[in-house]
Order: sequence, then structure tokens, then C-alpha cells
Amino acid sequence: MVKRNENIAKLQAGYLFPEIGRRKKALLEKEPDAKLISLGIGNTTEALSTHIVEGLHKEVTRLGTSEGYTGYDDDAQAQAFLDKLKTRISNNWYNGIISPEEIIVSDGSKPDCGRLFFLFGNNVSVAVQDPAYPVYVDGSVMIGATGNYNSDTEEFDGIEYMRCTEENDFFPDLSKVKRTDLIYICSPNNPTGAVATKKELKELVDFARKNRSIIIFDAAYSEFIREKGLPRSIFEIEGARECAIEVSSLSKPAGFTGVRLGWTIVPKELKFDDGQSVGKDWQRVVGTLFNGSSNIAQWGAIAALSETGLSEIKETVNYYMENAKIIKNGLDGLGIKTFGGVNSPYIWAAFPGKKSWDVFEDILTKAHVVTTPGAGFGKAGEGFVRFSAFGKTSDIKEAVKRLQENLK
Repeated sequence: MVKRNENIAKLQAGYLFPEIGRRKKALLEKEPDAKLISLGIGNTTEALSTHIVEGLHKEVTRLGTSEGYTGYDDDAQAQAFLDKLKTRISNNWYNGIISPEEIIVSDGSKPDCGRLFFLFGNNVSVAVQDPAYPVYVDGSVMIGATGNYNSDTEEFDGIEYMRCTEENDFFPDLSKVKRTDLIYICSPNNPTGAVATKKELKELVDFARKNRSIIIFDAAYSEFIREKGLPRSIFEIEGARECAIEVSSLSKPAGFTGVRLGWTIVPKELKFDDGQSVGKDWQRVVGTLFNGSSNIAQWGAIAALSETGLSEIKETVNYYMENAKIIKNGLDGLGIKTFGGVNSPYIWAAFPGKKSWDVFEDILTKAHVVTTPGAGFGKAGEGFVRFSAFGKTSDIKEAVKRLQENLK
């Protein structure tokens, strides 16, 4: 038989969210009448807004006509639509600080994070925030950019884990970080909900430029930032165009988790050590592995990025952020210390001295509420649980009531 990919074989247990699903299933087998409420996986629940639906409908109808049908994006009409979308992303999402030519539209930031590994290969060193979205680590392992899993440290050899704790405001102390080729940063952070300040990002950019590193900046939750003065894009920071790539998405703010539409920005100034354009190689990678986002999804995004669509997105974001406030207030009332939930849809709750999977099980079995154990995001996540604000407000209120009744 064919030999298994030894890099995939390095991965430990199941991917975080399938493991949560397995434990939910196990509880329901024991208690089939249990009515679980999920505050775990960050999956949106609210219906697409009216203007976005209209955009989707128009493209579906157009595709049913001879004159309106489009195929691959090398079709002239399809390319015109894609150019229109890139222009709206540039002007309406980034206020013109990024040019349309630097934007490559995709089916989401998570798939782009996966494809980015092909851009750099396995002969690179990687630094990740700890805790961090599991894709950054697991993807690095799969491509072969790490060593083996070290059972003593419970981490992979060859990865620089940048500890993000309450003591450093959940942003890495760069004076303690070794030089690597790639640096993964997510802001607003998943899972901690922390948002990097301009000062912190300027320090990061200066650090990357000094070390000739490339920052992979995940801005998928940027629309949830409410406080003025906090950066929504790495490219608001001077010097970032020489050392950063940004991935972003409409999944959470516009409800596109199922529609699938995101983008990656590679500035023209970003070069490899041989002087070649990173952007050109990225276009080659995407052109080889990906046939472009759905034409229908693109038209939905064009509608979402119009003045009306952006207004509707704001309403959707406000809905989820009100949920975050309810969760945060409920946990605070129980004396549980929380972080996030102000500029992020995630609340990072501290349970000192306890194992996060134990807390997960305790909340699941007692309150029938699904959370996400912090240890699933990295070693520094131990002792924490992540609560997600994505859900129906009625379910959020019921979940908080259950927590208050069962976690006293």
C-alpha cells in the first residue's frame, strides 16, 4: 500500500472542532433529550441581509441567460465583475490604502491560510501566537515545516511559540521571540479576543523588517473592532507593505460562512530574498490550486460591500456584539474573569488551576452548553475556555441562565 504522509501522521488527536463534535455526540448518546446550546464553534446563525440576497439572486438569474452566463474568471465579463469586487474591497473596506491589483479574491481566509503554505514550502521557520487558531500550527505541520510532536513540552519542535498571556495583554513580548521566516498574527485574536494596538503592530513590523521575516496577518474579525484608534489592517502601519501579507473574509461580518468569500493582500513591495515578487508567486499558486471564488458569491460580496450592504453588515455585527455583552456580563456576575467580547465576538474566560478540557466537560454535562477549551488553541490556553457570541440572542440568554444556575 501507499505510505502515509508522515507529516499528517505527526498531528495529535483530532482537530479541535471535530473533537468537540465527538464529545457532543457522546453526551447526546447518554442523554438523548438534552437540548445543547453551542457557544463553541464560531459559526454564524443570522440570515443573510436583504441586499446581499438580492445580489445573489441577480447573479443566479443572470447565469440562467445566454447573454449573462459566465464561466472561469478569464471570461471578459466575469473578469469585469471580479475587478468591480476588488475595487469595492479596496475603496469600501480599506479606504483606498490597498490597490485592487494587490487583492486576490478567494473562498475564505482559512483556505488561503492553507494555500499560503505552498507559497513558502517546508524549508521555512514559523512563529505563531500561543494561543492561536489551530490552522497556523497544523498547516505548518502538514507541509513539513516543523519537527515532531514533543510529548514532554506538548508542542511541536521547530515552531516558535509566542506566549500571549494576561501579563503581556495577549500580545507577544518580541524581546523573547526568536527570528523566524514567517510570523502568524491574528487581530482581533481568535481565541483571546484581544486587539493589537498601533504601537504593538509597529513594534511587530519593525521586528519583521529587522529580521527579514514575513508577517501573515489574519484580519478576519476586523469588522468587530469598535474602539476608535485600533488598527483594522496591518497596512495601517508604516513599513508593513515591505513585510506583511493580510488575509480577510466576509464569513463572520456578512454571514458568508457558507457562501464563502475572502481575500488575501500581497503588497507590490513584498519580495523574496532573491528579489522576486511574492505577489506573482502567490498568483501562480492560486492559479494552479484554485479556480476562483464562485461567481454567485462574488456578486453577493459586491452587494455586501455597497453602501447599503455595509450598513446591513454593521447591524449584523452589532447583533453579535450585543450577544457578546450578554455572555461577558453573565460570566462577570459569576466572578469569572473574562477578556475580549468588546472588540471581538469571542470571550476568553479564565478558570485558574483547572484543565480547560475539564471545564469544557463540566459546562457541557451540567449546563448542556458547548464551549471551546483553551488548550485546543495552544499551551498558553490552558486554564481558559472560549465562549462564542455567534448564536440566537434567545439561546445566548438561555445559555447564560444555565451557566448561572450550574456554575455557582
